[in-house]
Amino acid sequence: MIYSIGRGLLRFIYTVLFRLEAVGRENIPRDGGVVLCCNHISNYDPPTLGIKIERKVRFMAKSELFDVPVLGPVLKAVGAFPVKRGGVSKESIKTALNILRDGQVLGIFPQGSRNNDGGIGKKGAASFALRSGSAVVPAAIIGEYKLFRKMKIVYGKPVNLDEFKDDPSGDALERATEKIMSKIDEMTKTGVPSQP
Repeated sequence: MIYSIGRGLLRFIYTVLFRLEAVGRENIPRDGGVVLCCNHISNYDPPTLGIKIERKVRFMAKSELFDVPVLGPVLKAVGAFPVKRGGVSKESIKTALNILRDGQVLGIFPQGSRNNDGGIGKKGAASFALRSGSAVVPAAIIGEYKLFRKMKIVYGKPVNLDEFKDDPSGDALERATEKIMSKIDEMTKTGVPSQP
C-alpha cells in the first residue's frame, strides 16, 4: 500500500520536475524473478528505476540509512533491505536470493558507487541471476537531474546468460557481468532498448 502510494506520487513529481520518459517497459517479464540492472549516476536513481513500471522493485540500501529517523521506517515499508558498507553479508545475499526465488524484482546498480565512472561492474547481479534462475533486464538512466530537462529510463530485453549457467567459475561470472554492463552501456549511448 505504502509502495503504491509512494510510486504514484513520485511518478508525478519525476514527470513534472525531470520530464521522465520510460522506454521498453514491455521488456520486463510480468512474473518470475527479475534482476533489474542499471547504471548509477545519482542518489535519485532507485526511484527512477522503479516508478515507471507496475511491478514492485526491491533494493539493497546502506545499513546506516535504516537508523535515520523517518527514512529508516520508510525504507522498510517499501521493501528495501540493509547491506553493510564495504561488502555484502551472507544475510544480505540470502535475502536477495529469496526475493528472486519468490518471483520478485530486485533492483541492482552493478557499478556499485555512483562515482565509478569506469563502468566496471560488480559480479553480484550476475551471481544472483544465475543462482536463482532469474531473468536479467538491463536498464539505462539517460540525462541529468536538472529541473525541467528531459530524462529517460530505458529497459532492454532480458540478457541471455545461458552460456554461463553450467560454469560456476569466477571467470564465467566476470564475463556474464561484462555482458550485462555492455548492454547497459549500449543503451546509455543509443537511448534504444537492447536486444538479448
